[in-house]
Amino acid sequence: MVHNVEAHPNKGGTLVRSAGSASSVLASEGGYVQLVMPSSEVRLISEECYASVGQLSNAEHDSIVLGKAGRTRWLGRRPKVRGTAMNPVDHRHGGGEGKQGRGTRRPKTVQGKITGGHKTRNKKKKSNKFIVKRRSK
Repeated sequence: MVHNVEAHPNKGGTLVRSAGSASSVLASEGGYVQLVMPSSEVRLISEECYASVGQLSNAEHDSIVLGKAGRTRWLGRRPKVRGTAMNPVDHRHGGGEGKQGRGTRRPKTVQGKITGGHKTRNKKKKSNKFIVKRRSK
């Protein structure tokens, strides 16, 4: 089990850093190490990259129930207002009489690119060749 893994040598740890997470080492061959990420994705990392041994602490971090809106405000998080609750001038889903739908067949980004179940990762991304197995749904 390792955490705080470098994606590229001498760049500093960027992967597997959240509370209670760890990735396990599968194999080492040809200058690369196979890691199973917390998302169940299998990825190749260079053998020259540093990583910390073990699992990160505070594994119960995600099970904390904040209980009320005020406690989230203490953490510096402002309220999340739904787009459908806004007016048309404030959000593209706003307006309408009563509880209206979003008015489009599928969710899109601000640029109009389809999201929501649609893969948005760039097919020409350089790090694609280091992914051995994509995460399962």
